[in-house]
Amino acid sequence: MAGSQLEKRPANAVDPRDEPSAEWGWHGGFPLGTRIAGWFVAAVMFLMLIGNHTGRTEDVWLIGIGTGMVIVLVWDRIRARTSWRR
Repeated sequence: MAGSQLEKRPANAVDPRDEPSAEWGWHGGFPLGTRIAGWFVAAVMFLMLIGNHTGRTEDVWLIGIGTGMVIVLVWDRIRARTSWRR
């Protein structure tokens, strides 16, 4: 009996014991919103290079973090298009 119950359960169902919020409402993520916010924040990082600061330490951090975010966003986009995604 227990084996047949497990087979009938949908593959993407969330167990309320693992995620209590699934019992009373929508449970999920915002993949498109997260990507849009990521690109927005990466653009803001590069826009912050325009300013009145005299040292270059800030520029190195802004370029490094912005570039890292762009790399992660491009990698996520490529991964989402392939058939071996999760």
